[in-house]
Amino acid sequence: MGEAKAIEKVKNKAREIKQNVFVLFLAYKDPRVPWYAKLFAALVVAYAFSPIDLIPDFIPILGYLDDLIIVPLGITLALKMIPQPVIAECRDRAEEIRKQGKQKNWVTGALFILIWILVVVWIGSICYKLFT
Repeated sequence: MGEAKAIEKVKNKAREIKQNVFVLFLAYKDPRVPWYAKLFAALVVAYAFSPIDLIPDFIPILGYLDDLIIVPLGITLALKMIPQPVIAECRDRAEEIRKQGKQKNWVTGALFILIWILVVVWIGSICYKLFT
């Protein structure tokens, strides 16, 4: 019975993190949010949805460190940078969108993947020039 409660608690925390990432995405578009908060929020959202991790998941224990610590910490810091009225409005909008089932945006996901591919190609080309 205790195990079921623990699993439910983890699922609720995962839903909360996913919802907060979407709130940050919506807040990024709001003109009342300062530029530095927009930049940080964009980085957190990009990292949260990115298939590329700071520490690869195949590394035992440390691989999940970013998913368990870095992403929630980034979300918390980004939410503190954004004015509370904006966060409240974005939470309401996120809930409305969730209820409508329009939360999945494959175009945005493809854009993030494309950006990461370009970054990897760019870094690869720099490394190639350095070592050849």
